[in-house]
Amino acid sequence: MSGPLSPAAASGPGFRVWAVPGIPEVQPGDDLAKLISAATDASPGAAAPGAGLADGDVLLITSKIVSKAEGRIVEAADRESAIDSETVRVVARRGPTRIVENRNGFVMAAAGVDASNTPAGTVLLLPEDPDASAAAIRAGLRDALGVDVAVVVTDTFGRPWRNGLTDVAIGASGLRVLDDLRGGTDTHGNPLGMTVVATADELAAAGDLVKGKAKGLPVAVVRGLPHLLRTPDDGGDPGARPLVRSAAEDMFRLGTSEAVREAIRLRRTVREFTDRPVDGAAVRRAVASAVTAPAPHHTTPWRFVLLESPGSRVRLLDAMRDAWIADLRGDGFGEASIAKRVRRGDVLRKAPYLVVPCLVMDGSHTYPDQRRAAAEREMFVVAAGAGVQNLLVALAGEGLGSAWVSSTMFCREVVREVLDLPAGWDPMGAVAVGHPAAAPPARGERDPAGFVEVR
Repeated sequence: MSGPLSPAAASGPGFRVWAVPGIPEVQPGDDLAKLISAATDASPGAAAPGAGLADGDVLLITSKIVSKAEGRIVEAADRESAIDSETVRVVARRGPTRIVENRNGFVMAAAGVDASNTPAGTVLLLPEDPDASAAAIRAGLRDALGVDVAVVVTDTFGRPWRNGLTDVAIGASGLRVLDDLRGGTDTHGNPLGMTVVATADELAAAGDLVKGKAKGLPVAVVRGLPHLLRTPDDGGDPGARPLVRSAAEDMFRLGTSEAVREAIRLRRTVREFTDRPVDGAAVRRAVASAVTAPAPHHTTPWRFVLLESPGSRVRLLDAMRDAWIADLRGDGFGEASIAKRVRRGDVLRKAPYLVVPCLVMDGSHTYPDQRRAAAEREMFVVAAGAGVQNLLVALAGEGLGSAWVSSTMFCREVVREVLDLPAGWDPMGAVAVGHPAAAPPARGERDPAGFVEVR
């Protein structure tokens, strides 16, 4: 495959890229430099410009075969623990999917732990040090073939704000992985102040066009770009590390004010759910966010009762319905009106998962007069509301819909009895949780000026 670096005449600058056939199934302990050198010597794709590898070539190697050669294989049953062990920071999570920063600083799905192109029952970890792996393969090729080439170890990444996957460089040796054009000018004479090209990633993507994901071609060669190789004047070889944005330069590491507002806007009241099960681990992560809410006197006034079994939900809702009907009859409502009001509470029955948030007054202060005692309780109630709001926003971040319904507050004794809760736990409504059956309608904008008084 050939292609110009930029729109140009056929006689202008260009490069060639081809996949290397004949790489056998790699086993732990294999010498990749020997396997690749044998395959490139016999590669028909290299015959036109000259047999085998040549000085100035760039070799693109899929990380999977590097991982296999280095024995980075674990049992599939340990995939989640493998992801945990390779993770230094969770960047984002939705359901079971985790975007994390791994030990090498790459931000990627599942820390690069991969179940494809590996024997059934196993998963592959990324190479422990991809730069060192690239350097070792480069040195082995120099010894075997007497050529000076650059080596790039590649892996497949998704990208924020873009659909689809592409290969990028995770390890490199002998290559200028970034092309810093700052200080130069464009064709119109305009100064370039921000342009730094990720050359290694562009090469990785070009190689993936001929390697493919299911062709059994894990190695590609790029010829015609010798100026991208490092020279002695470049000093040491940092590998692919310059491609990883540092924490100080990462504008999104701690989120932005817009991201915070978007997370809050994601929280919508959802009353119709699919029958898809709810991941209890996702709800527990939301609870972990809930209990970061502010609270008086350094207390923890929240408890969250998770109703995960259908039986527990039915028992509670049946008892609450009976109590509600009795109350409505006592208030003089007719049977038709009662039936209509009861139907309004069906959102809890439609949900595959319920959370009952409870207020506890542990750590509250005791006051002799009613005014201060009432204010003390109000502080704890406000803290409980803040905890529930955190819960709802975190559930939305997990891709779950929710509806906070007040019904348990009207029959607290019934709820405590059915759920066997301590006397000091006050149910503060119930939260229906599930996967939304449909996208909620667009939220109308509210002008904050209507809710603000300035003094």
